Amino acid sequence: MATQCCSFELQSELEDARTGHLDLTHGRVPTPAFMPVGTRAAVRCVSSSDLVATGASMVLANTYHLWVRPGHELIRNAGGLHAFMRWDGPILTDSGGYQVFSMRDRLKVTEEGARIRSPEDGNYRMLTPETAIEVQEALGVDVAMAFDECLEWPADRPTTVDSTARTTRWLKRCLAARRHADRTAVFGIVQGGMFADLRRDHADELAQMDLDGYAVGGLSVGEGRENLLDMTSVATERLPRHKVRYLMGVGHPIDIVEAVCRGIDLFDCVLPSRAGRHGQAYTHAGRVNLRNARFKNSTEPIEAGCECPTCTEGYSRGYLRHLQHVGEMLGSRLITLHNLHHYQRLMADLRAAIGAGDGPALERIRARAAVASEMSR
Repeated sequence: MATQCCSFELQSELEDARTGHLDLTHGRVPTPAFMPVGTRAAVRCVSSSDLVATGASMVLANTYHLWVRPGHELIRNAGGLHAFMRWDGPILTDSGGYQVFSMRDRLKVTEEGARIRSPEDGNYRMLTPETAIEVQEALGVDVAMAFDECLEWPADRPTTVDSTARTTRWLKRCLAARRHADRTAVFGIVQGGMFADLRRDHADELAQMDLDGYAVGGLSVGEGRENLLDMTSVATERLPRHKVRYLMGVGHPIDIVEAVCRGIDLFDCVLPSRAGRHGQAYTHAGRVNLRNARFKNSTEPIEAGCECPTCTEGYSRGYLRHLQHVGEMLGSRLITLHNLHHYQRLMADLRAAIGAGDGPALERIRARAAVASEMSR
């Protein structure tokens, strides 16, 4: 059942694209929105105040990794995850379901949950739906994701049928385990692999449960853009119009724009920060690798006209290349700040175009995002 700690108000629509307000315990999130990924209670290379400066209104952290280190009780005793990481806005935590995919060589899945051998200390831990909710509520986050099984790609139909049914059973156990429904929302996750009928049926089943919000999971696992967008469309066509929709782990700018045009409201992805650490900057002329020799003598900013701190403070491509080559952390930080600003600017442009009902502007954003997602030559 939906709770009072989470509400979504639809503001405007342009065909299937939409804007809205997601109100949570720690504030309002204008949608569509991009959540920077702070897996271990930090977005790499940047501070919480940096995130505010880039335009972020909500961040993501990971239940499994915080459960292992430093532990949810330590964070609870520190005043919760907001106080621990000095972030005042809403926080969403992945339940640990993604680890069922990413750490599949270290775990065994049963009906009880996932028994995972931790890479940090080598110990085995049993992550169950009940544990996932307990940890997320202890962290004090605004949105707790239900524990699900994220399959690798490709997965055959019988495996996908069994896994999707298990995800529903785990969701029901998550809802039964809640103790703080007054402050922590729970989102269910639509699975179904690359089978449109299974996706459709699962979306229908979850829609009948009147959840706080809905995520589309099990994508961006190697299936390719066409499958990603097809399965997203199948899910959004069946999910409640008046509830927020979150596409997990996506993605490049063009993936985000195409998903917004299919009715998605929330996104997260490690790409802007990961690319920054590797010297790659997103621009409207394509991703540029600032480690390349051609930038050695450049005095230009990453992108002319960009309003991010890196560009407005005059850091040149040549300087950033130098920092990358000498292994100076400042280089990763400055490029990450630029990339996060690029993503937040994209979301603001999308909100403005959809809010104004400006179809041509939306098409221009789509074209720019396609270029920005490719590596510049």
